[in-house]
Amino acid sequence: MTSQQKNSKYFQEKPKERIPKWLIRPIGNASELEKVQNLVKRLELHTICEEGRCPNRGECYASGTATFLLGGPICTRSCSFCQVDKGLAPADVDLQEPERVAKAIRQLKLNYVVLTSVARDDLSDHGASLFTSTMNAIRVQNPNIDIEVLTPDFWGGFNKESLCLEAQQKRVAQVLDSKPVCFNHNLETVARLQPEVRRGATYAHSLQVLKFAKEISPNIPTKSGIMLGLGEEPNEIIQTLKDLRKVGCEQVTLGQYLRPSLNHIPVKRYWEPKEFDQLAKKATEFGFSKVNSGPLVRSSYHAK
Repeated sequence: MTSQQKNSKYFQEKPKERIPKWLIRPIGNASELEKVQNLVKRLELHTICEEGRCPNRGECYASGTATFLLGGPICTRSCSFCQVDKGLAPADVDLQEPERVAKAIRQLKLNYVVLTSVARDDLSDHGASLFTSTMNAIRVQNPNIDIEVLTPDFWGGFNKESLCLEAQQKRVAQVLDSKPVCFNHNLETVARLQPEVRRGATYAHSLQVLKFAKEISPNIPTKSGIMLGLGEEPNEIIQTLKDLRKVGCEQVTLGQYLRPSLNHIPVKRYWEPKEFDQLAKKATEFGFSKVNSGPLVRSSYHAK
């Protein structure tokens, strides 16, 4: 835990209630889980399904969907909600990773795959080439597969904000040039809570990613996700949905934040299923073409 976390009012608070019953679900098909876990381990790959301990991974594996984590298991950001390990000096880029991901997809007979990555602020392109090289490798072995990307914000690397903005746009364009079926970048939380929840990222930079994506490739759907339970107010969620629509975002996921460990930011509130339904109705009214809203919804849940 960082010194900033120790001094934060959030990390000094204890959870106010036990996990409610609607968040407890069976692990799912054990044989499918074991098959994927063994293959991922054998090929020295990473999935956000496992790294993030997603509660839906058994269901997704059984339905032919998985989310691969590119760039290794170490993230250069220190977001207070995330299970993925953090560090300033990740390992060198594994040039064989794209081929192994493609091999795993072929062996698992997946029909829809989501590619995400740790933040790699140490790389000149901030990891954009991790996506393009992997998409290209997948299509050599699996030409008919649909690929969705869930990217970091691609921000930084220069002293001037104007240069960072230009670089961000080029990195987004690089990923879109490989023609994913959906471009996803998560806001994660409302504007007020960004500094506490997403260290190293900002609300404005994330909205800019989605704006660039829609301007560069108008025909590729854009998508974003929001976690609930971090202390946000209903009116803040509504404003966030409106802000996403202003930059052309067409799809949104809303799910309950679950604390991975005592070293992570605590849950402030467990939102009820009916409240997620109400937010889904609002999002649809705002013009989102696809809305997944529920306690156990995650970024890649029912992605296809």
